[in-house]
Amino acid sequence: MYRIGLIGTGGIARAHGHAARKTEGVEVVAICDVSQEALNRFGDEFGVSARYGDLETMLDRERLDIAIICTWGSLHADISNRIARSRQVKAILCEKPICNVAAECEGMIATARENGILLAEAFKFRHHPQHLKAKEIVEAGEIGAIKMIRSTFTNAGNPAFMTPAHNWRFNRQQGGGAVYDLGCYNIHHARFMMGAEPVRVYATGHVGDRSQVYESVAVQLDFPGDAGAQFILTFRYYGTQTAEIYGTKGYIHIEKAWNNENSPVSMEVRFTNGDKRTYDFAAVDQFALQLGHLRDCLDTGAPHRISPENSLCNMRVIDAVYASMTRGVAVEV
Repeated sequence: MYRIGLIGTGGIARAHGHAARKTEGVEVVAICDVSQEALNRFGDEFGVSARYGDLETMLDRERLDIAIICTWGSLHADISNRIARSRQVKAILCEKPICNVAAECEGMIATARENGILLAEAFKFRHHPQHLKAKEIVEAGEIGAIKMIRSTFTNAGNPAFMTPAHNWRFNRQQGGGAVYDLGCYNIHHARFMMGAEPVRVYATGHVGDRSQVYESVAVQLDFPGDAGAQFILTFRYYGTQTAEIYGTKGYIHIEKAWNNENSPVSMEVRFTNGDKRTYDFAAVDQFALQLGHLRDCLDTGAPHRISPENSLCNMRVIDAVYASMTRGVAVEV
């Protein structure tokens, strides 16, 4: 049984708590948070009695195997490095995005590797059968050479609540903004399906008057071989989560690409000869699939689907997106 310690007991931690309940061979045995109220709320709901306000104390006392970081993004790098240096766990699963800038990610990778710790970023969609099937279709060449990927991640939020005090997503110091919270999915997905890294980024965005974070963003990624990706992100209008993959011989459409926990989904593939296929997928818990994959990696020693180097490349693109928005020009990655 792998013993899990959760760092941060807010909303996303609950998803990891439910995942642990559904996943054989793992158990949440300890939690850590600066808020005693949050600790008690989570601990009471999930029956976790070991509650800590100090990370090092939890690591020293609990004989953990897995640490899951569920804090604000601005704290990810420091917490990951402290856990890795303790050598008290076998693996660290860090919520997306893995950190704030690529330089932080480089430090996280080096620290984890120096201390023999498996470091993995928590992109739940990478474990969903529909995305694994889409990648299989792409790699088999069924839709030809991939030339364009388009995707969206939009939410219709209430502008009255888009303030730093109300939610970390609208707080610059806590790692907020549409690129960090939403766009990291689109970037990772495009890189995954292309099987390549973008060479150039152009992005433009709208900064909220009260939040002072980018609340709406449009991005163009240029890939080698005359290929590209385009996506829009926002907290400000109608919610969509689509992904479209255009090849020289066909097209893949995914309607519910990111947040589809506990709901069935379907994927449509169309071909230039007029044929069409639809793949239906039963409801799954993406967080449970993610945790099960990490468990299997610890059991077998197999590499994780999302290598630390992959996460570093994602952060380099995020850095380029911000650089492009700030300068108003295309930026080389």
